[in-house]
Amino acid sequence: MVSVASIQQLFTPAFTVDIRKVKSNARKMTERCQTLGVQLRPHMKTHKTLECADIMTRGSQRCIVVSTLTEARFYADNGYDDILYAYPLPIDKVEACAELAERLEMFHVLVDSEVAVLELKRRRLRDKKSWLVWLKLDCNNGRAGVQPEDSKALVLAKFIADSEGMELAGVYAHCGNSYEATGVEEIQAVAQETTSATLKFVEKLEKAGVRRPRSSIGSTPSCSHPVSDMGRLNELHPGNYIFYDVQQLMIGSCQMDDIAVRVLTRVIGHYPHRNQLLVDCGWTGLSLHSLGKLPTGYAIIEGHPELKLVGMTQEHGKIESISGKLDFDKFPLGSLISLIPYHACATAAMHPVYYVHSEGKIIAEWRPTRGWLC
Repeated sequence: MVSVASIQQLFTPAFTVDIRKVKSNARKMTERCQTLGVQLRPHMKTHKTLECADIMTRGSQRCIVVSTLTEARFYADNGYDDILYAYPLPIDKVEACAELAERLEMFHVLVDSEVAVLELKRRRLRDKKSWLVWLKLDCNNGRAGVQPEDSKALVLAKFIADSEGMELAGVYAHCGNSYEATGVEEIQAVAQETTSATLKFVEKLEKAGVRRPRSSIGSTPSCSHPVSDMGRLNELHPGNYIFYDVQQLMIGSCQMDDIAVRVLTRVIGHYPHRNQLLVDCGWTGLSLHSLGKLPTGYAIIEGHPELKLVGMTQEHGKIESISGKLDFDKFPLGSLISLIPYHACATAAMHPVYYVHSEGKIIAEWRPTRGWLC
């Protein structure tokens, strides 16, 4: 652990986490789910740490979503169970999934193709255990999944349900198109559309004689502003809400005070001839994800709406005035600048340690797991 008491003393670039905001975000999402009467199955992909997972699960160490097998193993090795690997089953990782399914009480896999189901059928689990299989639905998200209105989706679901050695445990939809929303009304329209499509598909399954599986939808925007019909589902699976970020702020998912993370950087150069400051944070400390999205460049520069992060190389960032000349005296060499990231998931992925603070005083270091398969 670093031997400093304050975030002001950190070596930069540094990824900082405000514990008060994290706990507040976790509490609010838990309360939303309780009000709806649904299970919260939080996604771990934003932070990938044990400490934050404990906060999101309220210490239960149960009922989580992961996006990589490295995450699944990391949490399983540290006492977690009821883990959903919410990624279309990679054929090369079936054996690794089998190891987790045989070891845990509940390890769930997700599929959207007959090929994946056939691979699971070939790899029967020991001790008469059944694969817990979720079918991924694409409800206008346009990424992975089968379209619920397509007759092939019903055929695939029945194939899973009727196959020996596996159980159709759930249907899963991601409201990723909510990230294109501009305001709460559009977010809720996507939430309603996804909820309705998911519930309609579950009803089709029941009419076809398939035992009703669990139903789960999610995205931080839709779960931050849920619609009442979401109470007819079984689970919600948001993830980014624990940190939030500028992207969520722009969509309307959160307020500025909800954003729990910052990247601290220091001024390392003055260049009056081009009216720029140089800071020690490039794309390896922030990511390039916000390109073209913000009037302030790649991030919001906290407390300085007059400044813009105009460019980054691997280890450097260039800051200039949005208009007029920079007052270099306000930013002496070594002075600290706080960047509010556009996408917390992408930015967190750049850092091997998170410096957790309470009102600026460092209280812990969180170390995320990394990679795809360890």
